[in-house]
Amino acid sequence: MLGADPAALREAAASTGRAASSALRSASSASFAPQADGGWRAGGGKRIGAFRVRVHPLFLAAGVLSAFTGQLLLFLSAVLAALEHEFAHSIAARSEGYCLDKILLMPYGAVISGDLSGIPPKAEAKVLLAGPLANAFTTLAFAALWWLFPETYPYTEAAAEVSLSLFLVNLLPAYPLDGGRLLLLLLAPLGEPRARLFSRIAACLTAGGIFALFVFSLFSSPNFSALLFALLLFAGNFGGGSYRRISFSRGRTFSRGVEEKRVVLSSERTAGECVRYLREDKYLVLIVYEEGEYLGELTEGELFAVLEEGGYSLTLKEALERPLPESGEHGQPQVFQPQLKE
Repeated sequence: MLGADPAALREAAASTGRAASSALRSASSASFAPQADGGWRAGGGKRIGAFRVRVHPLFLAAGVLSAFTGQLLLFLSAVLAALEHEFAHSIAARSEGYCLDKILLMPYGAVISGDLSGIPPKAEAKVLLAGPLANAFTTLAFAALWWLFPETYPYTEAAAEVSLSLFLVNLLPAYPLDGGRLLLLLLAPLGEPRARLFSRIAACLTAGGIFALFVFSLFSSPNFSALLFALLLFAGNFGGGSYRRISFSRGRTFSRGVEEKRVVLSSERTAGECVRYLREDKYLVLIVYEEGEYLGELTEGELFAVLEEGGYSLTLKEALERPLPESGEHGQPQVFQPQLKE
């Protein structure tokens, strides 16, 4: 950099490999921490402003270890970059009327969770992109700082590298990274089974590429962070078994208001085949025809009632003809969780 102390720059360059490895750990841990409120925790957490903050026990251990190994600055940089990433998700969610307010501090990062039930696809994409874009902005801010004050480079290089790593890693097309969630969102019109299949293929290719980098690193300096990252990607896509649970809680979506989605189908289609049309941000109504003749309508609540009794193979005509069991408020079971084999 122009005007920087050459000796300081050489010292900073010597630490690049260590910083990159730790930055990769921060990016992967922030993305793969538990998203549900029932994840790892230490105590009940403490409310700070609008957020309830909890600390993973290993977070403190990692901080102490980094202090003894001379990596405390890098550790703090990773934590701050991860917090910035998650805060950006929260701000974007709040701007759309949703709430992400629970923060869990992990050994090399943070994760935020809350209520995004019923969020429309465009709003969800905005929330997903907010985190990586915040890290990209910070990276550019550091670059501008170096241009104006080159002497700051040796002291901020690691922090900038962590922010850049979080930006790039989270855009990889591998679920559950932000990029993988965006890919799944874009594939949603293909239907749940196909979208999930293509998403898993993309994740496997990404994980395979990262694993290949680890193999190549064995011929020089082994990068075990790449191996860990590849394993986490595989686990994130196949660790949950062959069933995935779909959950709708219409109490919250009805309170916000939800659009109606009307789909015209043949009476020979089965109830199980209609699950692909379900969206949390839209209330489904099936319009059933047989050879051009209108037979009737099946609401989302009535479809759920059929599925709850195991009627996946029932045709829509049979579903219309059978007496439907009593359902919840608004003709909709308040929480329905069918198991779908993928």
